[in-house]
Amino acid sequence: MSSSIQAQYEAWLACPAMSQELLEDLKGMDEAAKNDSFYRELAFGTGGLRGVLGAGTNRMNFFTVARATRGLGTYLKESYEHPSVALSCDSRIHSRDFVELTAATLAEMGIRVFLYPKLQPTPMLSFAVRHLGCSAGVMVTASHNPAKFNGYKVYGDDGCQITLEAADRITGYIQQQPMLADKLPELAPWLEKGVVTYITEETIEAYYQQILTLQVKPSKTPLHVVYSPLNGAGNVPVREIMRRMGNIQVDVVAEQENPDGHFPTCPYPNPEIREAMNLAIQKCVETGADFCFATDPDSDRMGAGVRVGNDVTLISGNEMGVLMLDYLSRNKAQKNDLPPVAVKTIVSTNMADALCEKRGIELKSVLTGFKFICEQIHFLDEKGQTDRFLFGFEESYGYLSGTFVRDKDAVNAALLLCEMAANLKAEGKTLLDRLQELREEFGYFAQKTLTFQYEGQDGANRMQQIMAELRKPLAEFADPAVQTARRVDYLMDETGLPKSDVIEFNLENGQKFIVRPSGTEPKLKAYLFSRGKDQEAAGVALAELEPQVAKLCQ
Repeated sequence: MSSSIQAQYEAWLACPAMSQELLEDLKGMDEAAKNDSFYRELAFGTGGLRGVLGAGTNRMNFFTVARATRGLGTYLKESYEHPSVALSCDSRIHSRDFVELTAATLAEMGIRVFLYPKLQPTPMLSFAVRHLGCSAGVMVTASHNPAKFNGYKVYGDDGCQITLEAADRITGYIQQQPMLADKLPELAPWLEKGVVTYITEETIEAYYQQILTLQVKPSKTPLHVVYSPLNGAGNVPVREIMRRMGNIQVDVVAEQENPDGHFPTCPYPNPEIREAMNLAIQKCVETGADFCFATDPDSDRMGAGVRVGNDVTLISGNEMGVLMLDYLSRNKAQKNDLPPVAVKTIVSTNMADALCEKRGIELKSVLTGFKFICEQIHFLDEKGQTDRFLFGFEESYGYLSGTFVRDKDAVNAALLLCEMAANLKAEGKTLLDRLQELREEFGYFAQKTLTFQYEGQDGANRMQQIMAELRKPLAEFADPAVQTARRVDYLMDETGLPKSDVIEFNLENGQKFIVRPSGTEPKLKAYLFSRGKDQEAAGVALAELEPQVAKLCQ
């Protein structure tokens, strides 16, 4: 361990504002833990901060949050004459503590703060930024990560996650701030002075009213669903929207109903993973419900599955995206003479391309990250063509059909899901029936995401090494299929998109795969794509590709 790390460690031990919890964490560290906690500062990017809870410069804690907030506040004071910020948080460990510290820190800098009095989903934070005319927003959440994580998402005045340029400027201001402080600001004095005020029911009701405008073909067909908030922030708003829809009987998974940042029933509260859906699946079968669905802790992602006899067939993010795109394109009236616009990420299914081409929809493919989808709404805004936006989705269970929120929105998605399913039920069909019809019309596509975990400094170095190896001349690859691939390097090639550490390989047999490091977790992700004469053939082709890609990413 370096002398620099030891010096930082000792400074944290001696800090008078250190909480008892963090002191105990510090005192319990061995050499490896010290190194991992202090070898770097927690990176701030377009997604803000995200990391493991604990003591140290490479951890989410009161000091890294306060420092980031001082950097953000400095940026806002340089950029706006009278800056203001909207704040919210989810159910995670210390989320409420961190958001109140953020509020007090900004207020201490003379910045007006609007704070949700209770936990609210990420999309409701994005909405509040726009509705209240704020300069920025902060959502304290680590989205769908395990309980040991927390994070800090920053939004611009357009309600969208900050741009690369803004993130770079904020990073510069953060680096000018001291890491430790003798005393951290408290919220109560600033509430008394009115510099911080609580966001009222007016904003919450305005959001609900906007969500209800997203109905395109309201149905009276009774629907029976099982819902799980996964112990997160979706419980109240999702159930309120379904209540107002009027035709839905909702059974909630009791064990996952109330906020709990420890996520006791599933170690990974992510509706992409069947384990997180298990209790909803069981309740769906027990009650005979039509389908079940869940939202992640900050309620920006939504996953669902349809009951088939005594089991539930889960619908992937790509499949749900295509179902919703199909539903909207067939039922939503267009107010513009120009074609409607749909947006997906480059790692999302090509089935959407086939559908949009046939339906006359302009489809835009953007880099991974929902901020790039919402950026396309901003471009339409500038042209006075906002009403052309039809739908945006990503394979990782994020969906948006409105423009008043500028991030993925699981409340929006729940409304679309239930309305779409009710209309299909009136025709004697399920979501799975419609999905099969779409496959027969547009082709059989299969896709799978592989995730490779690389923890700590050694893991970060290994990810960089793998990406460098993937950029070697193709002839050097051992696998003949990859030797003849057409490679697109989104960092080195001109693609028309912002530079990004992403590499795409298009193989001669029509398969392809894309590899990128995660921007928020110590992971490398590989996205595999195939197409076949039927769903079984597409799956076989995907299975053949998987070991080849896994070998390249380990």
